[in-house]
Amino acid sequence: MNDSLLSALSAIPVSELSYQQWINVGFALKAEGYSCETWDSWSRNDSRYQEGECRRKWDTFNGSGTPITGATIVQMAKDRGWQGFDGDGVLDWNDFIEYDGESVAASRFDPVNEFRTYLKTLFHEDEYVGYVVTAMQDKDGKWKPSSSGCYDRTAGELLSLLDRYPDDLGAVIGDWNTEAGAWIRFNALDGKGVKNSNVVSFRFALVESDSMPLEEQNRLYREFNLPIAVLVSSGGKSLHAIVRVDASDSQEYRERVDHLFLFLKEHGLEVDVQNRNPSRLSRLPGVTRGTKLQRIEALNIGCSSWEAWIDWIDGFSEDLPAAVSLADYKDNVPALPEELISGVLRCGHKMIISGPSKAGKSFLLMELCIALAEGVSWLSFSVRRGRVLYVNLEIDPASCINRFMRIYEALQIEGRNMSNITIWNLRGHAVPLDKLVPKIVHKIQGKGYEAVIIDPIYKVITGDENSASDMGAFCNQFDRICSQTGCSAIYCHHHSKGAQGSKKAMDRASGSGVFARDPDAQLDIIELNLTDDLKNNVRDGCSTAWRMEGSLREFASFRPINFWFEYPVHRVDNSNLESVPSDGSPEANLAKSSKRTTAEERHRNLETAFELLSENGKADIKDMAEYMDVSTRSMKRYVEEFKDEYTYQNGLVFKAQ
Repeated sequence: MNDSLLSALSAIPVSELSYQQWINVGFALKAEGYSCETWDSWSRNDSRYQEGECRRKWDTFNGSGTPITGATIVQMAKDRGWQGFDGDGVLDWNDFIEYDGESVAASRFDPVNEFRTYLKTLFHEDEYVGYVVTAMQDKDGKWKPSSSGCYDRTAGELLSLLDRYPDDLGAVIGDWNTEAGAWIRFNALDGKGVKNSNVVSFRFALVESDSMPLEEQNRLYREFNLPIAVLVSSGGKSLHAIVRVDASDSQEYRERVDHLFLFLKEHGLEVDVQNRNPSRLSRLPGVTRGTKLQRIEALNIGCSSWEAWIDWIDGFSEDLPAAVSLADYKDNVPALPEELISGVLRCGHKMIISGPSKAGKSFLLMELCIALAEGVSWLSFSVRRGRVLYVNLEIDPASCINRFMRIYEALQIEGRNMSNITIWNLRGHAVPLDKLVPKIVHKIQGKGYEAVIIDPIYKVITGDENSASDMGAFCNQFDRICSQTGCSAIYCHHHSKGAQGSKKAMDRASGSGVFARDPDAQLDIIELNLTDDLKNNVRDGCSTAWRMEGSLREFASFRPINFWFEYPVHRVDNSNLESVPSDGSPEANLAKSSKRTTAEERHRNLETAFELLSENGKADIKDMAEYMDVSTRSMKRYVEEFKDEYTYQNGLVFKAQ
C-alpha cells in the first residue's frame, strides 16, 4: 500500500466533493488495492454520509474500459494545495498514467515517437494528414500559420519516413520555427485542400481553453470524463484535448460539437468556440515552441467513445438521488416536515414575499424573524420557534439593529430569545447568490437553524430577471440551502411597474413567472385604496392599509389577510378593511374616476411622493408618476402647479430651497 496516497486522501475534504467525485475516489481506492473501510472512514467526515452506502457502491466497482486510478486522488489533493513527498513514487499530473490498458511511461522527450504516437492514435494509414510548420507574426507579435501547409501525405507515408529518420523529425515534416512551434489537423483530409469541405472523417473535435490554469484544465477534462484520444500540451497556456465525437457527417459533427461545448460551458469550462470547425489546426506534438515542448500528456482517457460519454453525462449531477418505487412506501409512508408557519410553510421549504417598494417588506421579514425566535404569532399565523439567520444585504448595519429593537418595542415583546436571531450584515459585500449560498450553508449547517431569510434578492440576483431559464437556475440556489441544511429559505421580491390590482397575486412579481411558480409558498401584498372615512380614522395620519394573498403548494389557500402598516410594524385588521378594494383594481379605479382631486389633495400627494422617492434632494418624475398612479404628463402639471415649491428638469423633480 502507498502511504502517500493515504496522505493525499486526507488532504481532500469530502464535504467539498460532488457525488461523482466521491464515487471516483472509491473507484480509485479499490483499483489501488485498498479496502472499503478506508473509503468509508474518510466518507464519515461529510454530513451527507449514510451508513452502509459505501459498501453498497463498493460492490459495484468492477472496473471499466477506462479505469480510475490513484492518480485521480493525487490530482484532487494537489488541486487543494497538497504537496506530496519527493521521491515517494506518486505521479505528478504531467506524468503519463495507464488508461485503457495502454501504458505511456514518463520518459525523456522523443520528438519522432511523439509524432508517431499521435498519428497511430488518430489516423488510419491510408488517410491524408494536414500539418503546417511555417509561421509568421501578426501585428501583436503572435505567431500564426503562414500557409495551408502540407496535406497530400498519408499517415502511412509519414510513418515510413519516421522509421527512416528515427532521430530527425525535421527530415520528415520540414524544419519549423522553434519560436512558433507547428500545427496539425486532427481529422483526415481528401489530399486536395484544408477547408471543411476537404475533411473526409469527422471523428474528433478540439477542446481548449486559455482562460484558466493548466492544472485546472487538466482536472476538468478528467472530471467531465471527456472521451479524449490524445491530450497535448500546446507549449503555451492550454492543453489541447482531441475529443472523440465519432460523427458520420458534417451536420452530425456540428450538432455534437455544439452539444459538447454547451455542456462544458454550463459546467464552468469556458472553451475556445472557434474550434468548432472539423478542419481546425491543433498543436503538433514532438516540436519545440520557444523554451517549451509541444508534447503528448495522455492517451485514451475518459470514456471510450462519444456514445459512452453521452450515457455518462445523462447521470452526471452533483447529488442526484436514486429513483424509487412507490410500492416501497406502501406500509412506510414518510412523515411530512413539520410546519414552520402554520398552514403556509413547512420546514425545509421555500417562501417568497412579493410586494411594492413602500409596503415595508423588510419590516415584515424582521417581524417574522422575531416571531420565529420568540415563538409568537406572525400576522395571524402561528409559527414554530427556532433559530433564524437574517441576511441583510441592503440596510446599514446600525440601522438594521435599530429597526429590530424598535419592532421588539412596538410589539411589546421582552426579547428573551433574541439569541435565536443571527444577523449577517452584508451591505457592500454582496456577491452573486451562487457564490453566497455555499457560505450560508457553511455558516448554519448543523447548528439548529430553522430558517434563512435573505433580504432583498435583487442584490444577489444573477442572469436576466425576465428569462425563465436564468431565473430557474437562480431559484435552484434556494433549493441548495434547503436540501443541504434542512432550513426553510425565505426571501422577498418587488412588484413589476404599473398598477397591480387587476392582476392575480401570483402574477405581480417583477420578471419571470418562475418567481411565482418556484417557491412552495408565495405571499403577495398589495396596498388598499382607502375611503375618506378610513383615511380620517388613521391613527397617526401616515399608516397605510394592505392585503396579503397566498399561493400555496402544500396547503389550501387562506382567506386574504388585511392589515395596517403602522411604522414600524404591521397590525392585522379583522373588520374595517374587508370590503376595501386594492389599489389599481377596477373597483378602485372606478372610485378614483368618480371625483376630481382638490388642489390640497394634489399638493399632499406630491409631497408624499417626493418624500418617499427622493434621494439627495431629487426624485425621478416617472417614479413619482407611478406612485401617484398618473401619467408623466399629469405629474409635470402637478409640479408646475406648485412651482413655488418644486421644479422639474431633465426627468428629475427638485424641491425649492
